Amino acid sequence: MALTVCACWIAGCSHPVRALVGGNMRIDGDMGVNGDVGVDGDINMNGTMTTVSKTDNTASPVRAIQINAKSSDSQSRIAIVDVDGLLIDQNFSGFGSMGENPVSLFREKMRHIESDPTILAVVLRINSPGGGVTASDMLAHQLQHLKSNRNIPVVACLMTTGTGGAYYLATHADAIVAHPTSVVGGIGVILNNYNMEDTLGQFNIVSLPIKSGNKIDVGSPERMMQREERDLLQSMADEFHQRFIEQVRSSRGERLVVTSEVNESNFDESDANTLDAGDLDRDDVDNAKLKPSELIPFDGRVVSGLHAQKIGLVDQTGYLDDAVSLAGRMAGLSSSPALVLLRRDNDRAMSEFDVTPNVPMTSILPIQLPGLDRSSMPTFLYLWQPDPSIVTANGG
Repeated sequence: MALTVCACWIAGCSHPVRALVGGNMRIDGDMGVNGDVGVDGDINMNGTMTTVSKTDNTASPVRAIQINAKSSDSQSRIAIVDVDGLLIDQNFSGFGSMGENPVSLFREKMRHIESDPTILAVVLRINSPGGGVTASDMLAHQLQHLKSNRNIPVVACLMTTGTGGAYYLATHADAIVAHPTSVVGGIGVILNNYNMEDTLGQFNIVSLPIKSGNKIDVGSPERMMQREERDLLQSMADEFHQRFIEQVRSSRGERLVVTSEVNESNFDESDANTLDAGDLDRDDVDNAKLKPSELIPFDGRVVSGLHAQKIGLVDQTGYLDDAVSLAGRMAGLSSSPALVLLRRDNDRAMSEFDVTPNVPMTSILPIQLPGLDRSSMPTFLYLWQPDPSIVTANGG
C-alpha cells in the first residue's frame, strides 16, 4: 500500500509519532528498527502492523543525563534532584504529568546516587509548599539514608517556595540556599476539617453511619466535632509540630535565632513595633517559658528568603548556580563540574533550569479551584496553605 506523510499525537504523550514514506515498500516477516528509516517507493503490507510508542506514563529507570556539555569531567559530577509540588505518597496521574509518586521517585533517585560513584555532590532543587507529615518524613528518611551510606555533601536550593514539609526536607541537607524572593518557613501542622451538616440538611441528606467505636469517625464533615475529639486531633497536631521544631533546632543549631514578637515579661508595649529578630536570645525564650506556637519562626508563618537568612532558617541567599557552586566547593570539585539530571528516557528536561512536570492539570481548561489537590486527603500536613481547600470539588 502507499503511505504519505503522517504525524499523530498519542493521548497523554508530548512526543509525536511520525512516519515519512514515499514510494513502494514490501516486507515479508518481522522487521526491527532502531533509529530513523527513509523509504523511497511503495509499502505493500499483508498482515498486522503494531507500533509501540513510549508515552509520558511509561516508566523506565532513572539515569544520569549530563546537561552541561562544556564539562568533560565525567567522573566528578553533581546531581540536581527536583522536589516540587505537593509532597504526598500517591501518584500524580493526569494530563501534562509524568504521573509519578513523589516519594517513590525520590527514593529511586537516592538509590541511583548511592550506586553511582561519579556523583560526588547533590543539589536538591526544592519548589514545594510542603505536603503530608508522613510523606515529608519519608523523603527526609531517604535523604538521611543516602548521607549515611555515602559521605557526599547535599545542598538544598529553595526556589519559589520552600515551606512546610519541603523545608522539613531541606533541614536534612548540609546547607540551605534560598532565592532572595523565596517563600520560606511554614513550620506548622494543619488538618483540614469541615462541617457540612447544615449544607447536607438543606438537601434533606441525613448521615446514618453504622459504626463500632464512637471515635471512629472523628473529623467527619457530616456532624459537628465534639470538644474531646478536637482535643484529640489537636494533641496529634501538637506532637507533629514539636517533631518539626526539634528537627529545625537540631539541624540549624546556633545559626537559628528564636524570637517572640511581644513578650510582656521582657518588653513593654512600645517594644512591639521595634522588636527585631536579634532582641531575644535562647535564654530569654527559656526564661519566659514561651509555647512553641508563640515563637518565631515556629508559629507557622512564612518569610522571604532574605529574612529567612537573617533568622537562620537558611545559610545564604542566592540562586541555583550558587547552590551548585557551594556543593562543588564542599565536595572539593573543580570550578566547572559536570551537572547531571536524574530522569527517565521520556523526560524532556535537558538543562539545569528544566523541571520535569509532575503536577497534572485538573482539567483541559487552564482553571484550578483552590485546594482541589488536597480535597481528598484527610491527613495531617506540613503545608503552607494560603488558599482554602474545597472538600467537594473532587468528589471527596
